[in-house]
This record gives sequence, structure tokens and C-alpha cells, in this order.
Amino acid sequence: ALLVGHVAEDSGKIDMPLMRCLMYPPFIRVSTNNAQCAIVKSRLRPDEDIGRKYLEEPKGSITEYKVLSREELHGLPVTRVELLSLSGRTHQLNVHCAAFGHPIVGDTTYGIDGEAGPHGGLTVEEAETLMPNPNRASLELQQQMRDAHGDGGMYVHAKSIEFDHPIDKRIEISLDCDAPF
Repeated sequence: ALLVGHVAEDSGKIDMPLMRCLMYPPFIRVSTNNAQCAIVKSRLRPDEDIGRKYLEEPKGSITEYKVLSREELHGLPVTRVELLSLSGRTHQLNVHCAAFGHPIVGDTTYGIDGEAGPHGGLTVEEAETLMPNPNRASLELQQQMRDAHGDGGMYVHAKSIEFDHPIDKRIEISLDCDAPF
């Protein structure tokens, strides 16, 4: 993936539980006590389809990252990273990168001014407390990247996928493909 801004550390782990976002359905956000209280106060009914999803417990989510290079795209700083989802949650990589302060280039859902809540659903203060990162991509830089990149697509790519065959569990299937960007 290409992330907005230069990530300071060469590798790291993002460990933040995820939950459904009540403010921006059907999207996902980082779980906080305030977000969980909002769901309780909303009076969702567990017998309604939408209520069941929102009343689920937050799910543990861990993403490891490794910086491959620090580059420029459209004359702006980006970091090429390898992301490894250790938990495989819906939208995990997007939400974690946004909460970390380096959204994926071209992410129109979790990036700046996206359809979902900014910063992985966190306020700026929550993001700084839960995921301290003095090298976050500034809002100005994120806006510049959004304007320069336009609708050039999201710069995330599954380089490799490994899984057990769904019928014959003994066969491991592995696919490899370099990023097209």
C-alpha cells in the first residue's frame, strides 16, 4: 500500500479493536468507550437486523506494517508499506492506517473527507491518545494528496494471498503478484 506522508518508524504494530460505526453506517471504526456508550444509548433493538450488527462486541484487530520505501507521488510524500492483517477484519487495513495518521492514498471511504468517520472514527484527541504518532500526515497534506490524486484509485494491493483449500484442507494455495503502482 501507499500511505499519505512519511511513516517515521521502519516497522510496527497497530493494535486497535474495531466495531461498527453508528454515526456512519455501515462503516467500521476503532472502538472506544465513548463509541460503545453511544450504541447503548441509541436503543438499538437486538431483534432488528441492523441492531444485531451494532450490538456485537468490538473485535480485536492487529495490523503489522513494514516500510519498504519513502517516496513521492504527485510531488507529495508517501510511504510504501507492506501490511499484514493478523486478524482479517472488514476494512481493517483502511481503518488502522487512517487512525495511525497515514491513510491509504486514494481511500475515499476512510481517507480525508471520506464517507466514513475521519481518523478511523476517532477524534484528533482520541487518535493522539490511542495511537501517538508525532509524524502524522497533516490535514493539509491529506487534502493536497486528495486533490492531486483525484479519482486515481486506491493504492492498496494484495501482493500475496495464502489460504487452505475450502474442501481439501490439506492443500495450501498461494498467489503472488507485484503492486501495479
